[in-house]
Amino acid sequence: MSNGALLHIDSSILGGHSVSRQVTSAIVSRLTAADPSLKVVYRDLAANPLPHATPASMPADHPLSGGQGDAASQQALDDFLAADIVVIGAPMYNFSIPTQLRAWIDRILVPGKTFAYNADGTVAGLAAGKRVIVALARGGHYGNNAAAAAGEHAETYLRWVFGFIGITPEFIAADGIAAGQRDAALEGALKSAAALKAA
Repeated sequence: MSNGALLHIDSSILGGHSVSRQVTSAIVSRLTAADPSLKVVYRDLAANPLPHATPASMPADHPLSGGQGDAASQQALDDFLAADIVVIGAPMYNFSIPTQLRAWIDRILVPGKTFAYNADGTVAGLAAGKRVIVALARGGHYGNNAAAAAGEHAETYLRWVFGFIGITPEFIAADGIAAGQRDAALEGALKSAAALKAA
């Protein structure tokens, strides 16, 4: 038994109507069925949002906080650092991620904790070894050959952010939700979640 930790993050503002929430739930169900010893910590960023970043609202571990920091922000960082697996629901709003999710990311990108600069100016990701699985929900289609591909700033941003701290994230996408393909997109994403590699 692994006795690992799984951090489950939702950020959709749509509650029960949310596609990304249904997909993250399916992902977590798949992983916990495969490993019942996983300890799950859940955070709903829409119901309990972190404030936009200021020096006072950053984790105490962040250099900007001056060692004081915000308890909720520090808890968000600690939960991320303790997690072996992170499952994130990321709907695309106005071509990017929700502001609630961005505020959470501001808490986990902390110099000396999740990344560091080497003497030559290159970046060392300090969070390598974690598994990050993102459930994307997008209204249109944004593949490499799609006309709107240049407007996709959700998956591209998250790939860069997590790569910066040493993680290669996995993505399960439900596309075309606002283009009359919601049911098919959700069905496909749920199938991908059910077939997800457990370890």
